[in-house]
Amino acid sequence: MPTTAPHGGQTITRAIRALKILASQSYEGVRLVDLATEMQLARPTAHRLLKSLMSEGMLVQDPHSRRYTLGPLVFELGLASAHQFNLHELCAPILEQLAEQTGDTAFLFVRSGNDAVCLSRVQGKYPIQAPSVPVGSRQPLGVSAGGLALLSSLSALEVDTIVRAIDPRLSVYGDLDAAEVHRLCAQTRRTGHAWISNRAVPGVSAVGLAVKSRNGTPVAAVAVSATLARMTEKRVREILPLLQHAAREITNIFRA
Repeated sequence: MPTTAPHGGQTITRAIRALKILASQSYEGVRLVDLATEMQLARPTAHRLLKSLMSEGMLVQDPHSRRYTLGPLVFELGLASAHQFNLHELCAPILEQLAEQTGDTAFLFVRSGNDAVCLSRVQGKYPIQAPSVPVGSRQPLGVSAGGLALLSSLSALEVDTIVRAIDPRLSVYGDLDAAEVHRLCAQTRRTGHAWISNRAVPGVSAVGLAVKSRNGTPVAAVAVSATLARMTEKRVREILPLLQHAAREITNIFRA
């Protein structure tokens, strides 16, 4: 029988349970009716719970499908707590090895709402190093190789919502626009890796892969950047196995 009168700690427990359900179905999102059924709540009660979480930025609702997905505050909180899990330190040996193997610059990006944030960067020893985004810098998802890898790992509905939101900010990145971001996402899904040039930093090309959490949510990405002249198709094919190994190692950290 659905219940309707939460109070005190029960409300918090319900909110956390709802977030866990949303996280487990983050790709497709969750309908109100399905959440109410799974939580054994009356639909009005479930609706109030979801609206409260939305008002705090914990959830978002797609205007077309009406499905709910995790919101930007979830990723902001995850980013804020990253230092407690020593993510930078845990991933340092992986990035150092990747930079040593490729000779180029290796990056770790994390998702924060509609942005990708550079959490870590290790420069390789190739004589000609490309300019690169600084640690702590924030760019819209889809601009950098890491951000494109993250964006392309989301559902089509989430991609549409995010691209609409970031569209006003894209033009400063080499005249990037929403249509081009969608094209790049389609290309990334088709090839299995993100490859983008002359966007995040002029004269630089980079390749990236998403890293997923235990529940399958794409929360980070690993990438390698080099000059346009160096990052040829042949070079990308050489880097990919190394990048894939690094992504698996970082995925294991998230799933530990």
